Amino acid sequence: MGTGTSTGVPMLRCHCPVCMSADPRDKRLRTSAIVRYQGARLLIDCGPDFRTQMLRASDDNIDAVLLTHIHFDHVAGLDDLRAYCFEKPMPLYARADVMRNLHQRIPYCFAENPYPGVPHFEEHVIDDTPFLVEGVRVEPIPVKHYRLSIYGYRIGPLAYITDAKTIDDAVIERLKGVPLLVINSLRPGQHISHMCLEETLGVIDRVRPGHTYLVHMSDRMGLHADSPKLLPEGVELAYDGLIVKA
Repeated sequence: MGTGTSTGVPMLRCHCPVCMSADPRDKRLRTSAIVRYQGARLLIDCGPDFRTQMLRASDDNIDAVLLTHIHFDHVAGLDDLRAYCFEKPMPLYARADVMRNLHQRIPYCFAENPYPGVPHFEEHVIDDTPFLVEGVRVEPIPVKHYRLSIYGYRIGPLAYITDAKTIDDAVIERLKGVPLLVINSLRPGQHISHMCLEETLGVIDRVRPGHTYLVHMSDRMGLHADSPKLLPEGVELAYDGLIVKA
């Protein structure tokens, strides 16, 4: 759905080669994904570009939404889910702190007598315990986004992690050998709350997944066409609209 960091790429007022690139793979909306598995269609995060992303994806149905954390670039599109809530409330899975924050940010969606037409959510507060959505097992993956505790998700052959800065050794052990890893990598060079390319490659080397795609990238990750020079075998930059079969 999207592979960009919170500013998106191109970034406003930036005229670097990546932001000015004509290659559609260098146009990165805010990071989000749809996982289609065993008949279920699960949306991971719902950022400010959700409407544009869904028009492009042409998905008329979403069975549930999984939120990684409360930051604006991951939840700002929740109001646009109203089109998916006409028949019944949309199941929404999130940590308790995320759910509390949503009640403050979009209180009209959780009112006892909501205004007609607003999105309706069926709230599911989750913790580290695996849960079922439409019969599909979803395993939360706890990681740290600087000091903020957030979740990635394991769904079948896929492990999806975004915005991580640190991942505990025990979590690395659980991920070892996963067939498909989607993981954040902001840029070459350190950042306070996101893994940089060097850190992400270190995690990949320990997990040894079957294949890896990098997401949540800034313009400083460079041109997509140049990325094979930076990455080891089995690791690629994802791009908006990419469909991966695992």
